[in-house]
Amino acid sequence: MPATKDPPTPDAPPTSEEQRAHRRSLSAVAEATGTARQLEAMLQFHQSEYEWRRLFSELLGTFMLVFVAAGGSIVNARFGGAAIPQFIQVVAPALMVMSIILFMGAISGAHLNPGVSLAFALRGDFPWRRVPLYLVAQFVGAILATLLLVALLGKQGTAGLTLLGAGISTTTALLWEIVLTTGLVSVILGTSSGAQNVGWGAAIGVGGFIALAGMIGAPVSGASMNTARSLGPAIALNTYTAWWVYLIGPPIGALIAVGFAYALRGPGGDATARRAGSGTLG
Repeated sequence: MPATKDPPTPDAPPTSEEQRAHRRSLSAVAEATGTARQLEAMLQFHQSEYEWRRLFSELLGTFMLVFVAAGGSIVNARFGGAAIPQFIQVVAPALMVMSIILFMGAISGAHLNPGVSLAFALRGDFPWRRVPLYLVAQFVGAILATLLLVALLGKQGTAGLTLLGAGISTTTALLWEIVLTTGLVSVILGTSSGAQNVGWGAAIGVGGFIALAGMIGAPVSGASMNTARSLGPAIALNTYTAWWVYLIGPPIGALIAVGFAYALRGPGGDATARRAGSGTLG
């Protein structure tokens, strides 16, 4: 008669230490996978065939920013002048910038602003050869947003133009734009440095500054801080009131911010800042 085999003994449940070791292994695998994907995205970023993605990201992002920033005043004027309070008109573009940084920042760096592109390039975080087309994409996005707003609602009120406050001289407005842009670009460069990555930190910091600057700056100069946001609508509407203030003010502010960044953190060009300034097509 053949000997009977004992039924298999079920495996003992894993100990707490074994469970922790398993979780550490899974975490290591996930981290390695994420790193590999980041490296692949960085390699793609340096391939010219993906340039259209970066440019489309800048065009779309600037379009959305100007659609909200210029659209607030147009919609308000269209519906009697009391439909959208000034506070909302100031905060809405800041919230839009926060959203764009979070959902497209990894693709192009979410510059949305010629001064920001110039600042990243001066810091060594963005290749100079890409600056001209970034600026073109930003202006095209701003112009298209203005044309669509006017086509939908007509030239209501100021039609989304950035204008000087009542009794404000062009010199005062110029200096105001320089100061505000210096602050904005300083925040952008700071949140894009090795200390803080692009993402929630940059979105909250940049969006918060835009909202605060708009609260105190909109009555003075319109708190543009962005040449494309101001000159895009001006080109689309062929109206050039105090245009030179917004042509030279924000770039000067960006240049000063680059100097401040060097004084605070030394030269740029570290890997984290390059990813923030250039995007990774992630």
